[in-house]
Amino acid sequence: MAEVVRNKRVVLRNYVTGFPKESDMEIVEGTITLKVPEGSKEVLLKNLYLSCDPFMRNLMNKPQGTETSSGLNYTSGSAIGGFGVSKVIDSGSPDYKYGDLVWGLTKWEEYSLVPSSQIISKIQHTDGVPLSYYTGILGMPGVTAYAGLFEVGSLQKGERVFVSAASGAVGQLVGQFAKLTDCYVVGSAGSKDKVLL
Repeated sequence: MAEVVRNKRVVLRNYVTGFPKESDMEIVEGTITLKVPEGSKEVLLKNLYLSCDPFMRNLMNKPQGTETSSGLNYTSGSAIGGFGVSKVIDSGSPDYKYGDLVWGLTKWEEYSLVPSSQIISKIQHTDGVPLSYYTGILGMPGVTAYAGLFEVGSLQKGERVFVSAASGAVGQLVGQFAKLTDCYVVGSAGSKDKVLL
């Protein structure tokens, strides 16, 4: 018989208008069985680190008219989702086994049962690198900054780089990557306070 354990989750209580408030969310306690359902290809994760990224704010809005869900859109009463670092507890997928460390889309809860397609990558090398870095420089902000500069933008040494939203998670890394490439960097931000960051 598979073990059943407590599973705390952060759920969206109400759709958000304006800036999110603590009262828009709540912590709910439930249970989860520590076994993937028979025949399922899903993966059961123990979430270790969760990322709070700017894109998540838009997913807290109530869908309007004919808007379609991206699969991540939040609904009232559902757990908030985003990127995270997790440990595999059980797997119905041959690609993952107990103990694997992974980075990908998960929910803001202690344990998550997710489709294996939501796992972006296995974390292969952890020597000297804190797992929490996969929520920042080695996670969505870092991958986005790197891909934008070097894969799409084909950045070369000595070029000039303008960074919009330079105080944001991605913008800060774009500026640092460009400086490391010996580029001249100019950044902008939405307020004087952000510029001081």
